[in-house]
Amino acid sequence: MPTSISERLRARASQEGFSGIRIASADAGPEQGERLRSFLEKSYHGEMDWLAETAERRAAPKSLWPKAQSAIVLAMNYGQEIDAFERLERTSQGVISAYALNRDYHDVVKGKLKKIATWFASATKSEVKVFVDTAPLMEKPLAHRAGLGWQGKHTNLVSRELGSWFFIGTILTDKALPEDGTETDHCGSCQACLDICPTKAFPAPYQLDARRCISYLTIEHKGHIDREFRKPMGNRIYGCDDCLAVCPWNKFASEASEAKLRAREDLVSPGLDELAQLDDAAFRKLFVGSPVKRVGRDRFVRNVLIAIGNSGNPDFVPVAEHLLRDASPLVRAMAVWALAQLMPQEDFQQARNMHVMTEPDLAVKAEWSSP
Repeated sequence: MPTSISERLRARASQEGFSGIRIASADAGPEQGERLRSFLEKSYHGEMDWLAETAERRAAPKSLWPKAQSAIVLAMNYGQEIDAFERLERTSQGVISAYALNRDYHDVVKGKLKKIATWFASATKSEVKVFVDTAPLMEKPLAHRAGLGWQGKHTNLVSRELGSWFFIGTILTDKALPEDGTETDHCGSCQACLDICPTKAFPAPYQLDARRCISYLTIEHKGHIDREFRKPMGNRIYGCDDCLAVCPWNKFASEASEAKLRAREDLVSPGLDELAQLDDAAFRKLFVGSPVKRVGRDRFVRNVLIAIGNSGNPDFVPVAEHLLRDASPLVRAMAVWALAQLMPQEDFQQARNMHVMTEPDLAVKAEWSSP
């Protein structure tokens, strides 16, 4: 029977389905804030203004909550029994990142964290706060210091026991707990994650320029996606897993034990033509409870149309043509681009002559002019 509070905490975490748990001091070294400042100064955060707005609080847990003494950092596995690279070869089907193939992890992980935190607060007469990727808390550096893993050259957390297919959740407490100690970097000379990136989003090892990252472009970026990135996106319509999937440490990864995180069959390889035809109501119904829903229908169909343009499948031409009349300029613009990739030049010019004069949006008109 576990006797110490730390042992009882680990037992509780295992009962709730967490794959790992480590403890660190809530004090942060100055390097954490320095790395964040460098990232922001280089504008690598793109449109994610909230990173700059919360930078001071984000630099250290105690900046967020001065009473914090310890950080309990937990990992929940979301590994899937699917081949990440094989899906990319099915170019008439869309690829959604593995973490988003079922329920929103914020809800799943936070619900379980709250159960543990409530028990811990009662057992220790302490105060607690729970975080899952929504507050200004730098969870990956904190997880590194706790010994849960290390930040690899792709900046994501890697574990010798879990690979890198896992979510991080954190409980801050005003109770001082014994620390587990930090983890060592085990990347060595390997740079598979850097080499495989389709858009060259890593200017150097351990640095990410989010503005070039397909996950950022398909999820966070609200406007038109630059031409430079459209071909490299392939059929990735929500997120990108390449740098995770290629990591050799994932030979130790396993399938998610939590049923709500296992892939929904209808989202593993959905047809691009069906996705492109979703209206707002159908989009919300398909992705109810999913993290995909947060991007909204227009941005999602924008992504799908880029994948359609990359498919090489002329059977998708009628779908793209129909979307030339869509209410969203984001959608119309990428419908034009998709048709430019799939249509013979003569047919594209005929379509241009039919639509360009009545198109009110300048960005969409520019797509007609620059096939």
